[in-house]
Amino acid sequence: FSKSQAYMMEIANDSAVKKPKRLTSVVWNHFERVRKADICYAVCIHCNKRLSGSSNSGTTHLRNHLMRCLKRSSTIDVSQLLAAKRRKKDTTIGLTNISFDEGQRKDDYIKPTILKFDQDQKKDEIVNFGSSKFDQERSRLDLARMIILHGYPLAMVDHVGFKVFVKNLQPLFEVVPNSSVEQACMEIYGKEKLRVYETINKLHGRINLSVEMWSSPEHVDYLCLTAHYIDEDWKLQKKILNFVTLDSSHTEDMLSEVINKCLMDWDVDRKLFALTFDDCSTDDDIVLRIKEQISHKRPLLSTGQLYDVRSAAHVLNSIVQDAMEALREVTQKIRESVKYVKSSQVTQGKFNEISQEVGINSQKNLLIDCPIRWNSTYLMLETALEYRGAFSLLPEHDPAYTSALTDTEWEWASSVTGYLKLFVEITNVFSGNKYPTANMYFPEVCDVHIQLIEWCKSPDNFLSSMALKMKAKFDKYWSKCSLALAVAAILDPRFKMKLVEYYYSQIYGSTALERIKEVSDGIKELFNAYSICSTMVDQGSALPGSSLPSTSNDTRDRLRGFDKFLHETSQSQNAISDLDKYLEEPVFPRNCDFNILNWWKVHMPRYPILSMMARDVLGTPMSTVAPESAFSTGGRVLDHCKSSLDADTRQALICTQDWLRMEPG
Repeated sequence: FSKSQAYMMEIANDSAVKKPKRLTSVVWNHFERVRKADICYAVCIHCNKRLSGSSNSGTTHLRNHLMRCLKRSSTIDVSQLLAAKRRKKDTTIGLTNISFDEGQRKDDYIKPTILKFDQDQKKDEIVNFGSSKFDQERSRLDLARMIILHGYPLAMVDHVGFKVFVKNLQPLFEVVPNSSVEQACMEIYGKEKLRVYETINKLHGRINLSVEMWSSPEHVDYLCLTAHYIDEDWKLQKKILNFVTLDSSHTEDMLSEVINKCLMDWDVDRKLFALTFDDCSTDDDIVLRIKEQISHKRPLLSTGQLYDVRSAAHVLNSIVQDAMEALREVTQKIRESVKYVKSSQVTQGKFNEISQEVGINSQKNLLIDCPIRWNSTYLMLETALEYRGAFSLLPEHDPAYTSALTDTEWEWASSVTGYLKLFVEITNVFSGNKYPTANMYFPEVCDVHIQLIEWCKSPDNFLSSMALKMKAKFDKYWSKCSLALAVAAILDPRFKMKLVEYYYSQIYGSTALERIKEVSDGIKELFNAYSICSTMVDQGSALPGSSLPSTSNDTRDRLRGFDKFLHETSQSQNAISDLDKYLEEPVFPRNCDFNILNWWKVHMPRYPILSMMARDVLGTPMSTVAPESAFSTGGRVLDHCKSSLDADTRQALICTQDWLRMEPG
């Protein structure tokens, strides 16, 4: 253009400048180009923001503004803007058809766990930058899934910072209200619940149920029911089935009804093998009522001993509390002594000098415990005992120190700390494996039993009375769970009956043979029940995955006694049973790489019936404590965020979060 032509195209007083040949980008549909003095501006028609409109500036900054313009209508299609932007980058990097979820899974630094996504949804999760197709509904469900998976509060969608972030990230996304996110969470819960239901009901083996009590800061109680089972690939799995809110009207009678209702809702009462409670003080009547309700679906195995299990970690924790309570005054003196030494640099320096004088070369630093974590109290006592000589001389050098212990008190502290060391080590074993199989508990519990017997023999009345109280609590647990623990250990090919014989000879002495025979009879009785069930499956009178033969009064079941008779009288004619064959063969060598589930998976063809039993027994949760709660003096407490939700939403979020985390054992 000549200068005169350019001048004629200008409109005075900041009017719009129209240059059709120059303004070919689609971005100019949303900007007016104006000139003021010698400077060109591009003014957004949505928010009136003024940006550079010079031809030398290009249009990238205009496109970026348009994508972030808060006043731009969300109905405006920006696909052309995105397409133009992507075309410039396509020559260096291909971004077309990137699967968001698959790409994320490969990114190790953001993969703390294996996440489960909707298989149907994956088909639609391709982000096509070429057309920039946006799906509001899918994004709403993705947001809900994120909130569930990471335990974020539902109210986060109302936070200003979240709204600004989402608007800048994707202007087309309409931030949904709290109620809409809650609805989406319930939709995901319903869909995932159906999948879990189908998975459990397709199992060939049975399931075990753990029953845990929770509380909240508002003193509301909750019941958490978790299914534990070994799947078809011989992997130990667990799924939270229910998280029930218990109001003040729930009596112990109603507690059994709540559990039974959950069992029937999931249709697992017919597949139930064992119930594990987290508290040894759980009323036996509760268990009896549950047994009565489901006994018409399956006979109770081994007089119910395998059916009623109590958490090993919880009984250890309870025993520890007895020891801590007995030593409470001595522990408080030690705690005050440590606080005094650490109260100033002068006191600490004086204490260090005394330590050197008496020849203490410990490199450990004195520490103060957290009273609600008993392992920290153990560490405080253990360290303080190393400085016993210095603490004993401190009153002579510092008259202000008034928490000195007597020699007897130091001896009590030393003995109890030795007890606690054993419990710390065993609790670490219980909580250190996220998916522990039932066979690992027997030797640990037997060690506790043997030590309690020895502690009760102490000539010191303080220590012996404390040990007797601890043993009384342990004996109640042992009477309920010893058979289940022993059977699981026998099904470990590294031990078989030998481990039972080894420990029972130490525990029972002259009566050991009788006790060993009780265990032998118990495992044979259980195996015979599985053999009968297997026979009925072969004859078509039971289906794989069903429970042991029903005891209802229909015509077929009147001959149930005949099935048992036939099995027993035919045993002598058949080849040696799976159990006898297994027990007669040599034990498998012990090694650190042994995986018991892999061993049974490989040996299924050799022991077809015994492997069915092993699957159910080894999947029994002998302990229910979470690793983070293993040393806690209190129970499991729900955070305020979840405790403030209504009961249905709370259950949906807790259960679905557990289901979306696929972490096979």
